[in-house]
Amino acid sequence: MNAINLKKNKKYITKNSSGNPNGFVLPIINVHDHFVADEQWPEQVYLTVASPKEIKGPHLHHKRWGLFTCIKGNIKIVVRIDGQYHEYFSGENHEFQTIQVPAGIPAALVNIGNEDAYILNMPSPSWQPDDLDEWDVSFDDYEFRTS
Repeated sequence: MNAINLKKNKKYITKNSSGNPNGFVLPIINVHDHFVADEQWPEQVYLTVASPKEIKGPHLHHKRWGLFTCIKGNIKIVVRIDGQYHEYFSGENHEFQTIQVPAGIPAALVNIGNEDAYILNMPSPSWQPDDLDEWDVSFDDYEFRTS
């Protein structure tokens, strides 16, 4: 069984030339973290947006690993491993946690907030329009809650 990897991402407050806060920096992935194995190093970065209280998936990739970080809003990622459901969270209220879902594990992204959720995915291998590696699966025995 492949495990789900998790990594909390520290937010650093930035300051202007007067020393006043002017925003923040949120490092997501760094080769020096050793969070991702060489063979799963991201080959692409894209943004997917989930509307409030909506569910993307569930679906399954046989070849592609997902590496998800919600950078605006809050999400729950539901995975099914050996017939059991597990929930992982990312976003503003969850330390912008990065969640790695291995190939072969079905997953659904659930927006648990009242605003659009902006989710970075950094998959490996990269998505291509002619690569048919997305399979719909059923989570009929799982009760989706969007809160």
